[in-house]
Amino acid sequence: MRDTAPNSWEARADANSLYGFTDLPSVHQRGCVVLTHGKGPYVYDTHGREYLDANSGLWNMVAGFDHPGLIAAAQEQYTKLAGYHAFFGRMSDQTVMLSEKLVEVSPFEKGRVFYTNSGSEANDTMVKILWFLHAAEGKPQRRKILTRMNAYHGVTAVSASMTGKPYNAVFGLPLPGFIHLTCPHYWRNGKPGETEAAFTQRMAAELEATIIKEGPDTIAGFFAEPVMGAGGVIPPSAGYFQAVVPILRKYGIPVIADEVITGFGRTGNTWGCQTYDFMPDAIISSKNLTAGFFPMGAVILGDALSDRVQAASEAIEEFPHGFTASGHPVGCAIALKAIDVVMNEGLAENVRTLTPLFEEGLARLAENPNIGEWRGKGLMGALEAVKDKATKTPFDGSLSVSERIANACTDAGLICRPLGQAIVLCPPFIMTPAQMDEMFGKLEKALKAVFAEVA
Repeated sequence: MRDTAPNSWEARADANSLYGFTDLPSVHQRGCVVLTHGKGPYVYDTHGREYLDANSGLWNMVAGFDHPGLIAAAQEQYTKLAGYHAFFGRMSDQTVMLSEKLVEVSPFEKGRVFYTNSGSEANDTMVKILWFLHAAEGKPQRRKILTRMNAYHGVTAVSASMTGKPYNAVFGLPLPGFIHLTCPHYWRNGKPGETEAAFTQRMAAELEATIIKEGPDTIAGFFAEPVMGAGGVIPPSAGYFQAVVPILRKYGIPVIADEVITGFGRTGNTWGCQTYDFMPDAIISSKNLTAGFFPMGAVILGDALSDRVQAASEAIEEFPHGFTASGHPVGCAIALKAIDVVMNEGLAENVRTLTPLFEEGLARLAENPNIGEWRGKGLMGALEAVKDKATKTPFDGSLSVSERIANACTDAGLICRPLGQAIVLCPPFIMTPAQMDEMFGKLEKALKAVFAEVA
């Protein structure tokens, strides 16, 4: 519980901080958790309490909180070139090497990379690239963006418009021209008696009908997370991408894979599009790109888009977009090391090794009568709380069930994330089987305690 002293860390946080995406009643009652340091997958607060962070920070601290190689990479680069930009034909050697590496590990034979400071900015940049490209090719009317309900693509005005979440209405969003298709969550959105295959075909039919209704020549692109992350870890229905990508190709609509969360190992492959066997035209990367050790995002353009954007830029002698810290040399040095750590130091392999244990743990907890579904892919999973399992009826929102479960976990020394009525887990790639047992043991106790109160 919170320390109520006027000079406590909790009081100081309240006095000067505006909390983002935070349940304010919980903070008012319990106080803000102020952290001081981390070790492996654990973080420690100002009271000395230890927490196993089963959320990897915010999906991104996949190598833990004190990886010596990542720290050394940052320290070394700070002694050589502590900061620079990527404007006016100048960029650091680290930026050049990272672009080479990203194209090398991408599914593309060739490509180009543009850097941002976050995944939100990378999605925003990709939309601007599409608008720029279509206008340069004589199709300025191609500005509409297709995404899905419950998708999360960021918080800038443009990326929030792409995000299919109702909370953005308080900002007067989405902007015109951002179209949200049905979320491909079969368990929740399938009709009574509808098979998963039939549901997938319905999603494909809805996409084509929407394209025809809006006009194919008005649509700039289609953005999709291979697995919806902040929507509550929602894998697509079986065969979803095999059904929708050919339709998008038929109408010449670019396919953008938002791999901010799924990129670099989270689903068991380097890219989520590889896990789901589809080829995008561009990839959005962030989070795992630097293992959370530096704020960075990247737009990776595939073969065709790369050539088309380059031609459009040369026609006006520049691509008029960028950020002061685009391609920051320290961030690039960290990213180069992070990619090496994930791909060559056993982290990606550990994801594949731990995934069966992870799925077994989720399935076991889903036997609880108040868990309607477990779902996931690789090391990202969710448990959906329900009042009635047979009818999939959710708890009344006023009960804040998932928030109560997350708070009970925090009290037990486990950090997990409430999303809607689901509890989301996305543990670091360095987890051990013993730490996996610790995670599920603490979560199971929290589930039983909260359901005993509300069920």
